[in-house]
Amino acid sequence: MILNAMWASVLRTRHDDRAMPADLRAIFVRLYWDIAWFGIVAGSSQAFLGVYVARLGATPLQLGLLSAGPALVGLAFTLPVGHWLAARPVGRAVFWSAVWSRIHFLWWVFLPVLMDSQAQIWSYVALVLVMTVPGTLLAVGFNALYAAAVPLEWRAQVAGTRNALLALVYVVTSLVSGLILNHMPLTLGYQIIFAMGFVGAVMSTYQLWCLRHVTTAAIREPEKIRSSIGDLARPGDVRMMGLTLRTNVGLRAFTRGAHLLRLGVLRGSYGRIVAALFVFHFAQYLPLPVFPLFWVGHLHFSDWEIGLGTAAFHGMVLVGSLYMARLAHAWGNRKLTALGALLLSSYPLLTAFTPNLTVYIITSLLGGGAWAMVAGALGNYMLERAPEADRPAALAWYNLALNAAILSGSLLGSALAGWIGLVPALLVGALLRGLSGLAIWRWR
Repeated sequence: MILNAMWASVLRTRHDDRAMPADLRAIFVRLYWDIAWFGIVAGSSQAFLGVYVARLGATPLQLGLLSAGPALVGLAFTLPVGHWLAARPVGRAVFWSAVWSRIHFLWWVFLPVLMDSQAQIWSYVALVLVMTVPGTLLAVGFNALYAAAVPLEWRAQVAGTRNALLALVYVVTSLVSGLILNHMPLTLGYQIIFAMGFVGAVMSTYQLWCLRHVTTAAIREPEKIRSSIGDLARPGDVRMMGLTLRTNVGLRAFTRGAHLLRLGVLRGSYGRIVAALFVFHFAQYLPLPVFPLFWVGHLHFSDWEIGLGTAAFHGMVLVGSLYMARLAHAWGNRKLTALGALLLSSYPLLTAFTPNLTVYIITSLLGGGAWAMVAGALGNYMLERAPEADRPAALAWYNLALNAAILSGSLLGSALAGWIGLVPALLVGALLRGLSGLAIWRWR
């Protein structure tokens, strides 16, 4: 089914290519290869880092820092990065930020043979923090590069194909990674997986080098906000189990700095919506540090079994995304976001009572379908509800709430697991996800 979906996307692309200028086709091919190679990073190094440190004996706090650290860096550096990028050619800035962020994947390969377990865990936490500083520049800059490189009339097709490629490569890579880890000693197996991620990062960065000539001059003022949401396959935004959605407001908006953060924007219904989405993202990240500990320490799953669940999750994201336009038309983006949030509560709930691999796979399929709903509708829902006259400021507040939720949810989730145990922490996450879904459904 996944291969058929991907083939259908390729056919649509070829059909549209008949009227596509050669220079655009070359750019789009680079963007497709960029995300395909990055899918290898996401399905190997990033997907299994949490599992690896859990096998090394990581505490809930250490796992929480892997998720919370990048959010803290994002809160501190997003606005300064916008100012820095505004005065520089975006293509070259994106390439060099990718180099300085992704070069650190190389150190992941060697740490397993250079340090003991606890030193490795803290080193990986530190490396993730260090990588996130240029990674923030990459995430913000790539939005500007994408808007400059892809004309408005082609963005839906390019974003859809990139998302499909990311999901497809992620599924295949996670399955291959699980097989490798299942047949190799722990240290050697993870060195191979991390080496795969480094190769994928190098090749993805090469594609960005080929786009270094792109500048922000191609961004037209009326489009900069309307088209800034949609491509979920942005380098640097894929995290554990694919539960990350970044909503950015574009390069020019970030250069406005503190003028974006006006409290008046939060008056009325939009403030309630931001509050509900803060609770959702908080609940989304609360159980993330708990999942690897539960799979490894409680269920004693092998890396192959964990990889199988990861593949099922992202395969369902890809399949579900094929029907999102039809569902959004029938239900509306608000209801679809709320329903997705409600269904996502089933993931930690069922995980808490998972007795075997079969239930784990079913849980992953349900979670992937729910996430497809949220990922397909939330960006458009935010654009619909943001005050039209203050859309940059409205989306900036949402971005701030998102990073604050990631930071606080990841840290509190790890602390909660230590205080009350793994299963109760998962149940708290499920309850909060359900309540946030009800709030989104109720608050218009």
